[in-house]
This record gives sequence, structure tokens and C-alpha cells, in this order.
Amino acid sequence: MRNSIGLLLTKRAQMNPASEAVVEVERDSRCSYEELNRRANRMAHALVSRGVKKGDRIALLMKNCVEFVESYFAIAKIGAVMVPLNWRLVADELEFIVRDSGSSVFLSDFDCQGLVEALHNRKTSVRSWIHVGDSGSHLAFAEDYESCLRDASDEEPAAIGADDDLFFIMYTSGTTGLPKGAMHTHESMTWMSLTVNMTCDIRHRDRDLTILPLFHIGALLPLTIVLHRGGTAVILRSFDPVRIFQTFERERINTMWGVATTLRLMLDCPEREKYDCSSVRWIVGGGEPVPASLIQKYAQMGIAILQDYGLTESGPVTIISPEDALKKAGSVGRPYVHTEVRVVDSAGTDAAPGVVGEIIVRGRHNMAGYWNLPEATSQTIREGWLYTGDLATFDDEGFLFVRGRKKDMIISGGENIYLAELEKIIQSHPSVKEAAAIGQPSAKWGESPVAVVVLSDDDPLSKDELITYCRAKLAGFKVPRVVEFVSSLPRTSTGKVQKHVLRERFPGPAPQ
Repeated sequence: MRNSIGLLLTKRAQMNPASEAVVEVERDSRCSYEELNRRANRMAHALVSRGVKKGDRIALLMKNCVEFVESYFAIAKIGAVMVPLNWRLVADELEFIVRDSGSSVFLSDFDCQGLVEALHNRKTSVRSWIHVGDSGSHLAFAEDYESCLRDASDEEPAAIGADDDLFFIMYTSGTTGLPKGAMHTHESMTWMSLTVNMTCDIRHRDRDLTILPLFHIGALLPLTIVLHRGGTAVILRSFDPVRIFQTFERERINTMWGVATTLRLMLDCPEREKYDCSSVRWIVGGGEPVPASLIQKYAQMGIAILQDYGLTESGPVTIISPEDALKKAGSVGRPYVHTEVRVVDSAGTDAAPGVVGEIIVRGRHNMAGYWNLPEATSQTIREGWLYTGDLATFDDEGFLFVRGRKKDMIISGGENIYLAELEKIIQSHPSVKEAAAIGQPSAKWGESPVAVVVLSDDDPLSKDELITYCRAKLAGFKVPRVVEFVSSLPRTSTGKVQKHVLRERFPGPAPQ
């Protein structure tokens, strides 16, 4: 059998037709593998009838819902390419991604209606709009999702995407200020699922809770993993600590993937003790190291916290057990199965234990490259190794410790923020002479962005006005929490901004 995400669902529908595949909590929507496969086939035929061919890009702007899962497998079956869009972005950001990817079909849902209307008024490559509506949602220019399915066949489509066929392009914030599209194939996604399935305690008929948005690899991969294994994917449309604990009890959840921020916010929920969490074996926390105190508090609830390190370009890299995390405080563990990890110096030579170098990763789950960016691809993938831009050390027992980033990036609430993107937007304001962005520690989000700005001479621009300007052009999590006006930026003799000086001058913590 070829490596095909579409055939993965076809097989499960044959083997476990009546088993529950997906549960959407808020709408109490449930479907079996047979039903999920039938509806995915209908959407596949609907897309083909609208002119979609192998390799065509299809944009998805949907919150977590059954229709997202159906579309995911439908796109896979016909060899088209999914472009999942971050619904936290604003129209300007989304317009760039849609145009850069050349997406010809746009699938959306009712929670994103305002963004869809804004994008429809822009000049893009989209020729067909399909919208999941509800009783109060209607877009005159879009076809109704259910109507598309109703008129289509539920037979298996003839064309199947597989192996090295491009499957999805996931855009990440760019170091140069523009997003980059990481390209993954059916092969790379299959191997992501295999390497996690072979490393973690994942069982047939496990019930996994998805709380992160499916436009992230940290949610799309667990969804694939649990369905690959024959379990049930239980999905929440948005993060709500009370609903998470309610769902633990009602759906008898076994596993969940989150980030350190979500784990902290869940523990702060005063109602959590009302609910039975005894079915939950483990939760994976990523994005940043999970404090030992947090691991211990969850252990008292009977829940193991696993920490992992990964990235959009590669998916899983390393993982650590709760026991090792307590012994090896700050470590992100050892490599997943089917994954090679090295720490190298600038010459590409392996660094000795305790010596800082760059993390590089090799595995069949690495991305194929960046969409339309051959130079960036060649800089990132060299001789089969993916250069992450993250700095780390190995200890003498092979545990990895992330020490920093070569890339100018912070992680806020599990979201990567490339500071060059924020700086580019700030510097586009006519009243700004120059600007630099740094991160400040945040008790709630881990890190928060801060703007240090030099204004043009005699300009009356206020801090609030600049924040409002950023909010119109950037997703909310990228908007600076603090603006500091200065007369000049500290620079080296070659003109480079000395961000370490700015971090010393404005140490934080950031306001919540």
C-alpha cells in the first residue's frame, strides 16, 4: 500500500466502519469511520466537479470542526494540496498566503465569515468559494457546503494522492517579515504519524482531545495519529478550560496535546476538581519547557505530562517522560523513533556534550521544502538534514536542552512570533523612523512581544495609536503588549541592532 493519507481513512472505514471516528463537542456532532469516509468522498467528488486537479491548492479557513476533517481527507484523496489558514490572522496576512499559494478554492466556516467577506473583496486566485453555514450565516458569493455534498457521489474517487505528492502547505511566520510555506507530502505526514505512534503509548480505540487549532502541526498531526491508530478524535472549536474538564469526563478522554500555556491555564481553572479525569493517561506539552511544579501538580491528578520539541518543518523531534523531565529539568528529551537529531557547530561538526550548537534533524517526516522559496529551502535543508535555527546542547546521556534561537523568534502562548515580521509592520507606519522588537517574560504566555521605537522628529504618535495600527495588520498574538519610545537604538559598529542591550534595558515582565 502506498503512503496516502486519503487511503488511511479508506482502510479504517473498511476495517472499523461502525467505530466512532470524530466527535465535535460544541455541536455534539458524531460520525463513524464509515460516515466520515463517505462524506470525505462526496467532498472529493464535489471538488473535482468544480475543476480541482491534482496539485491544485485549496485554502481552509475553519475552526476545529467535522467539516475540516472531512475536507482534509477529501483533499488527500484527489491529490490536491491543502493550505490551512490561521483564523487568528487579519485579512492582510491571509491575503498574502492565499495569493502566494495560488489557492483556487476557498473552504470556510461560519465563525470566519467576516474574514471571508474581507478576502472576497481582494484580488486573489480563488475562483470557487464553499462555506459551512449555520442558521444565521450566509455568503451570497459562496456555495453551501452541505449542498455540495448532497449533489456528489460517495464512491471512492479515482485519483488518489500518495507518497511524494505534495499534500499540504503550512505557513509559518517568516524571519524576513513574510510567511513561508512549509511543504509536506503524504510520505512525510505518514512518517510523522508512524514515528509518534511507535514512540508514545498510543492505543487502538484511544480517545484523543484536540484543543489546539487544526491549522497548527501540533493539532493536525495528533488528529492524523489517532485516526491512523483507529481511535476517536474529539475536537473543541476553541480553548475553554471548563469545557476541557467537562469533556475529559463525558467523553472518557485518554490523551491530549497542548502547550505549556494551556496546561497552566487549565490548572488555574477553579472548577476542574468537579470533574472525573481518571481516564486521562497523558498530555503532551510543547512550545516551551513545562516547569517541574506543573508536572507534579498534574501527577497528583493522575495525569502524566510528556514534553516534546518539534516544529512545522519537521513535526516530531524529541520527547521526554515525566520522570525524566523531573530528573533532567529543562530538557526536551531524546529523539522520537525514526528521527535522527544532532547538535552541530558552524562547520557542521558534532558538538561535544555540554557545548552549544544548532539542532539539525533527519527523518522521512521532514518537509520537502518551502513553497516557491528555493534559496530558503537550500539554506534550511542540507544533505538531508533540516537545520532548525534552534541552539541546544546534549548532555552525556543524550538528553537535549534547548538553549536559544539563532532565529530572531519568541514563543507566546505556543505561537511562534518572528520579530522581523512585527518590526516590518511597525516600520511601515509613516511616523516611525526605526524600530526593534524583543520578547519579555510573561507569567501567562511564556513570552510577549515588545516594540522599541524611534519616532520621526516632532511626531505626536502615541503608544496606543501604534498598537491600534499593528492590530489592524497583525494577528492579536503578534501585537506588542508594550511600546517603548527611545531616541535611538543601540547598534554595533556594523550597524546591527544590539537586542541584548534592549533586553537588559527593558527586562519586563510583560503585562498580562
